[in-house]
Amino acid sequence: MRWLDRLLGRDTPSIDVKARMAEAYDLAAKGELTAALDTWAELAQAGVPRAQNNVGACFAEGMGVERDLVLARRWLVLAAGNGDPVGQRNLAALHFRGEDQPADFAEAARLYRAAAEQGDGPAQDMLSWMLLEGEVVPRDVLEARRWAEAAAKQGIAAAMTRMGMLHHDAIGVPRDPAEAARWWRRAAERGEADGQAMLGAAMMTGAGVARDPVEAFIWLLRAQAGGSALAAQFLPAARAPLDGAALSEAARRAAAPLPDPGPLDLTVREAPAGPAVPAAPEARP
Repeated sequence: MRWLDRLLGRDTPSIDVKARMAEAYDLAAKGELTAALDTWAELAQAGVPRAQNNVGACFAEGMGVERDLVLARRWLVLAAGNGDPVGQRNLAALHFRGEDQPADFAEAARLYRAAAEQGDGPAQDMLSWMLLEGEVVPRDVLEARRWAEAAAKQGIAAAMTRMGMLHHDAIGVPRDPAEAARWWRRAAERGEADGQAMLGAAMMTGAGVARDPVEAFIWLLRAQAGGSALAAQFLPAARAPLDGAALSEAARRAAAPLPDPGPLDLTVREAPAGPAVPAAPEARP
């Protein structure tokens, strides 16, 4: 394989980095991961940090190549050491999961912070969650809120759900059901299952938002279909007041694709910041 030759240093041609990276991403978007790896390997061998991350991520997830966590870690260490924020986040995920080596949550937190400080949204989301949990880093709800808001501004829906929980549970802010519901709606409209469950629960009771039993049930059905463990505790109460026609209509609407939520409006109240768990860490090119 040409990409393996390049990883082993047997082929190091002159490279137009920008053009070659664009070419590789186009190939990956078409599902041609092996061909994309051939290009990323060329760039990784030449010392391009994002390409080193992409090679490592492919080995970590078995994308276009047999899964190999030893090689994944090797390339992600290079990418992270060269300052690539996605490489830092992906290496943090390896430390967090502890598959090939014992988990090192402190190192994972350090790397997530390094990536977060460079503006990586998923890392900001994960760091926010860790700061709220307080198990491997000291609990700091103000910092957790700051990073959750930063991630939310980049469209990370799990962070929007967490912002809603902060306002709902009065964690670092006065309790504000209306602000909680606004954050949950933002998350729900972007397909975040826990945000859909919490919005449905709010609509069911009229907490911070107009009471709407049918709409509540629709959001809870969407949340259940999306894998939210929160939905189950609310569904029986949401189903009880609805007749057969309403249930059928709700099921029909819940199965329809979500409309485009439009531009993200994240005007928030000035205030210092339970946690919503971010997606399981995984390596991504």
